[in-house]
Amino acid sequence: MAKLPRKTIITCAVTGAIHTPSMSPHLPVSASEIAEAAIGAAEAGAAIVHLHARNPEDGSPDQSPEAFLPFLQIIKQRSEVVVNLTTGGAPTMTIEQRMRPAATFRPEVASMNMGTMNFGLFPMLDRFEGQLKHQWERDYLGNRDIVFRNTFGDLERVMTDLGANGTRFEFECYDTSHLYNLKHFFDRGIVTGPLFIQTVFGLMGGIGAHPEDVMHMKRTADRLFGDQYRWSVLGAGRNQLPIAAMAAAMGGNVRVGLEDSLWAGPGKLAETNAQQVRMVRQIIEGLGMEVASPEEAREILALKGTDDLGF
Repeated sequence: MAKLPRKTIITCAVTGAIHTPSMSPHLPVSASEIAEAAIGAAEAGAAIVHLHARNPEDGSPDQSPEAFLPFLQIIKQRSEVVVNLTTGGAPTMTIEQRMRPAATFRPEVASMNMGTMNFGLFPMLDRFEGQLKHQWERDYLGNRDIVFRNTFGDLERVMTDLGANGTRFEFECYDTSHLYNLKHFFDRGIVTGPLFIQTVFGLMGGIGAHPEDVMHMKRTADRLFGDQYRWSVLGAGRNQLPIAAMAAAMGGNVRVGLEDSLWAGPGKLAETNAQQVRMVRQIIEGLGMEVASPEEAREILALKGTDDLGF
């Protein structure tokens, strides 16, 4: 594999399914808000946008293809950014629900959560209890029994079905075992390099956000995959920029966005996704590195391009 000039890929996850709309007035909910957030993030320097959809009435997660299509069409018309569609959806959804948008729209990239895990959102309930406007938010955040199902059968089905469309994956690894799960599929040839591995830190049920946790995941991935992967990091909440800075200094790629953190500083809500992109871009360029364009990200990750998309 020919070596490319060192560029840092910024992914922006603009809305997600973890934070609820009552937590921040700046969280994109409607299709037009999600489209504008994605385009703004791209203009600020994100090469990839990671996308979920929401019900425009109450902001609840919506994994129907019909909810995705309006903002996908706008983004494609107005930007060259790489589109990454979730197959995570919300952790309470079935695998059939979760993979429908990516199966329908054949994106360049889809996320792939690499193992079954406990998923704890309930610490946020106490923090935001007084401002939650919708009953679904209280029920969702208060659920202490969420098991985010990603069995070996689920994983193989998603990788095989979506891979047949030329979609490659952002492999979201919340713990060391997830890296070993990915190695199983890599050794079997179900997925091929360069693997785009997103190590996730600070979500309850996964690995912590200590610098030693970051180093442990990086060392393990290096040992398992050598030069056949591209490393990126996702730090939840207040861990977003410290972990991004650490990874960028080590040559890694980074993910920011209101899916992962609502904040632009202590007690200060981020007003846009683009604001977080600009903040992490400043760190990257301050380290003497360059931000990858969408076309450079396509080359680094060996993506199929925009000619065979379903939107």
